[in-house]
Amino acid sequence: MDIAVMGATGHTGAKIAAALLAAGHRVRALARSAGKLAALERAGAQPFIGDIADADFLAQAFRGADAAYTLLPTDRRAIDYAAQQTREGEAIVQALGRSGVRRVVFLSCLGAEREEGTGLIAGLHAQEERLKQLAGIDLMLLRPVSFFENFHDALPVIRELGVHADAVAAQLAVPMIATRDIADAASRALASQDWHGVQVRELLGPRDLSHDEAARILGRHIGLPQLAYVQLPGAEMARALVQGGLSESFALLYVEMVQAFNDGRVQPREGRHADNTTPTRFEDFVGELAAAYRDLPANG
Repeated sequence: MDIAVMGATGHTGAKIAAALLAAGHRVRALARSAGKLAALERAGAQPFIGDIADADFLAQAFRGADAAYTLLPTDRRAIDYAAQQTREGEAIVQALGRSGVRRVVFLSCLGAEREEGTGLIAGLHAQEERLKQLAGIDLMLLRPVSFFENFHDALPVIRELGVHADAVAAQLAVPMIATRDIADAASRALASQDWHGVQVRELLGPRDLSHDEAARILGRHIGLPQLAYVQLPGAEMARALVQGGLSESFALLYVEMVQAFNDGRVQPREGRHADNTTPTRFEDFVGELAAAYRDLPANG
């Protein structure tokens, strides 16, 4: 099969492209810059370099493909995050409609069935609805939630302040997942012929995990067995994100999303079962975080 993969240098796209190449499929690897695509190109992928908001570029990259993996890039420094995602989402849908692709997998998120009140997730809801308007395609909406890889962002703060901080309620256990498991589900869906129509697949990781417990597990692996998790008020979390260089629009949407989780408004639709439970445990992944932590410059 000939499969186009958006975000081919990102957390999920790179793994999907590599898995499809290893399985003998032809891969079109889409990215914004050429440098990071070199390894995939050496492995046999066809590179497509361009702007994700450019429908002409995307249509050229998708045209003739049997399937496409699509996502909305996360630009945390976008001045107007929602408007940028709208532009990119509309370009993707327009390009798919022009290209003739008949099988599409979209990386969405738990809670994307809600139209509003979910911050960052609301943009994914809007994209799901745009994709549903495309005639004649089979569409799979993958809905994972928080990536284990997101903890990489916390490591510099842990190094500097000795705590893990966020706005999520400390004891709130939520589904968390390794991107390798998302990539496995996406790769299988892209290459499979055994599903049709619009499908929603939630991906919930191996178990629900609280930030309190995650901090304890991470702390043991980085030599800080007393590492504590501190829940910040929403306004304080937004200020911290902006001080860290992220845009105010992203920060406010992030805090709104977290509040939706804290309030219990974002939940799996089907509960946890064998088909939405993925294998990689946080305990299996934490070694990657520990290695990245050791590579950080020492304080002072």
